[in-house]
Amino acid sequence: MKVRKFSVADAPFERSPGQDGEVWAGNLIDQHHGGPITIGYGRYGPNQSIDETLAVHDVMVVLEGSLSVTSSDGTVTAGPGEIVYMPKGKVVTIRSHDQGAITAYVTHPHWQEPLA
Repeated sequence: MKVRKFSVADAPFERSPGQDGEVWAGNLIDQHHGGPITIGYGRYGPNQSIDETLAVHDVMVVLEGSLSVTSSDGTVTAGPGEIVYMPKGKVVTIRSHDQGAITAYVTHPHWQEPLA
C-alpha cells in the first residue's frame, strides 16, 4: 500500500448496514485495498440512533456536530476533535444530536465481510 490522503468528499457513503435511518458509512481503506484495518467516514443525520453489538474494535473521531454513546459503562458525549473508543463485544447505542455528526472511524478487524 502507498501513503494516501482522504477527505469526506472521497467517501463512498452507503446506508449503514441494518439501519433505515439517516446513518451512513463510507469505507476508504479496507480488506479490498489490502489494508489490515478499515478506515472511513460516518455521517449521522440529526437525532439519529443506532443500536449495535460491536463485532470489531471501533474508534470514532468526531469531526463535526456531536454524538453520544451509551453502554453498560454509562454515556459519553463527544464533539469536534474528541475520540470515542468502543471495544469489541460491547453493546452500544450511538445517538447524534440536533445538528447531526460527521466522524472518521478506524476498525480492527474489518467491520464488513469481504465481497464474494
